[in-house]
Amino acid sequence: MPTAKLFTPREAAQVLAVSYPTLKQWIYKKKIRSVKTAGGHHRIPEKEVDRFLHRASEGGDVSERRSNFRRISGRNQLVGRVTGIKVDGLMAQVTISIGNQRITSIVTADAIQEMHLKMGQTVAALVKSTEVMIVRL
Repeated sequence: MPTAKLFTPREAAQVLAVSYPTLKQWIYKKKIRSVKTAGGHHRIPEKEVDRFLHRASEGGDVSERRSNFRRISGRNQLVGRVTGIKVDGLMAQVTISIGNQRITSIVTADAIQEMHLKMGQTVAALVKSTEVMIVRL
């Protein structure tokens, strides 16, 4: 059984686009769950980081929040983190962690290469009917 990834507070702050002091306050106020190492250092489980990913795009005016998104008619944009990329020939499978759930999209291998998509990056899944597209943020 694989163990869940643990982020240092600095790594988690970077993924969530908040300052390190803000993340530490979240830990102290028990807003985000952490575990302590044998040395007493805080580590944030991957599921906790994923639970807060949507907050990275919150705050400010709507036009500012949507500045990272492409100008596209699809409004169902689910922000998550890339947890898996499998490339096989012309096609690729991308798995994104959104909260405590996973979503998978099949795209071309060229699309993965053009977006320079890598594990751990924050992306948005654009959901339109039965199609799911990936946008690198």
